[in-house]
Amino acid sequence: MKWENLTSPKLDKMDRKIPVVLNIGAIEQHGAHLPVVTDALIGRYFTGRLEEELPLLVLPQVAVCCSEHHMSFTGTLTVRHETFLSYVCDILESVIAHGFTNIVLFNSHGGNLAIGQVIMEKLGHRHPDVEFFMITWWKVAIERLKKVQESDFGGVGHAGEFETSMLMHIAPELIEMSEAKDTPLQSTHSWADADLLNGGKASHQRSMADLTNKTGVFGAPSYASPEKGKLIVDIVTDELTQILKDIR
Repeated sequence: MKWENLTSPKLDKMDRKIPVVLNIGAIEQHGAHLPVVTDALIGRYFTGRLEEELPLLVLPQVAVCCSEHHMSFTGTLTVRHETFLSYVCDILESVIAHGFTNIVLFNSHGGNLAIGQVIMEKLGHRHPDVEFFMITWWKVAIERLKKVQESDFGGVGHAGEFETSMLMHIAPELIEMSEAKDTPLQSTHSWADADLLNGGKASHQRSMADLTNKTGVFGAPSYASPEKGKLIVDIVTDELTQILKDIR
């Protein structure tokens, strides 16, 4: 159920233990072939699927989040980490004030990972009687998703095999595949190399322009297909459903 579609009395009658889900996404460049709404669209798709599977409350999406590392590409929108922290905490403080005790940050953008953890810790210490969770879609089914991947390491980075496949399934009318270009990870230190499914031994901060040789793509969209996109979203939805059942 969408929070904003319910009346105040109906919300007041809700079980306060129902999971309340806030998707944090991004409006940022995804190469020349995917729309800037990609991360936000993927987040909305998953919350819509979860609404069909489970009793939960879905808050209005926060679409513009932390994408400063993409700002060298036209179309990217971003907010400062301090702004994001204050804004999202204020939203969730409102939910807590109404008595809800299971709050889920559902993340669909890599740039939100660190600040999302800060939000969890900040609110968790402030409200010890409330359960806080952060779920990132590509982390819930890593081993299953590795079996789907056909490209080499780095092929599922940014606007690559997986995201392109998912958009082919979710919103094919928004894709310009004739503009797609495979771009391998531009490595500087092998121990810091990472993609969606593989973490590095350490972190190394670089701009998305540097990571992608100025293409905006870190991955292999040539391996994408709508069938693969459906398989990916079905696997992730299954894992998300099980996690939210546990929370419930």
